[in-house]
Amino acid sequence: MFSDIIISKNNEAEFIEIASRLGIKKLYFLYDFDKCQNQKSWHASERVNGERGATLACHTNSLTGQIFDFGIGIGFIVNQKNINKALNQSKLLVAKSSDKDRFFIESRKIKLIYGFEEIQKRDYLRQRASGLNHTICELCRENNIAVGMPYSFLFNKNPTISSLIMGRMMQNIKLCQKYKVKTVIGSFSEKPFDMRSQHDIISFFSILGMDRKKIKESLTYNL
Repeated sequence: MFSDIIISKNNEAEFIEIASRLGIKKLYFLYDFDKCQNQKSWHASERVNGERGATLACHTNSLTGQIFDFGIGIGFIVNQKNINKALNQSKLLVAKSSDKDRFFIESRKIKLIYGFEEIQKRDYLRQRASGLNHTICELCRENNIAVGMPYSFLFNKNPTISSLIMGRMMQNIKLCQKYKVKTVIGSFSEKPFDMRSQHDIISFFSILGMDRKKIKESLTYNL
């Protein structure tokens, strides 16, 4: 089913409304694990739409009940210090690319790593500093870790930065296809209006050089 991954900021109801208009059938809500712990109303291991996961009492008005005609998934964005504690609360752990990429991938505790294209490094003369290389790709494939392709990173940025990120995405797409790494396309956005329809996403990633079959697989994931 057509899915999307978003980073919720107490706006779940807005995401659900826009997602239903775009034909999205499943939403994965990601929360920063440390921020969740700091909320007194935090509850663990609640069941949402039949799925076991962790959620917050302050979000239950948006996420509980039987009113949705699509799936809901709940996960955490983790760091090196809280990954073990987060694993006790949810099976869906996600990491944003950093200098700790190998730690996360080799731990096999995360399902997904994203944000390689935003690493603050200057591109080389003949190669882009896209955050990915053959070693990381092979480790992701061996440990069954998906690489996230966030398209909302391109929004609200000046044309120079957007073109830089697009170039890096093109290189990362080639690497993932070459080394047979599972990819996941999502908005990874905090803003509901950053989500796009399946048709628009397929067109965009086709321009970036991703195989159309691979695009559809990357949009119909089950994490």
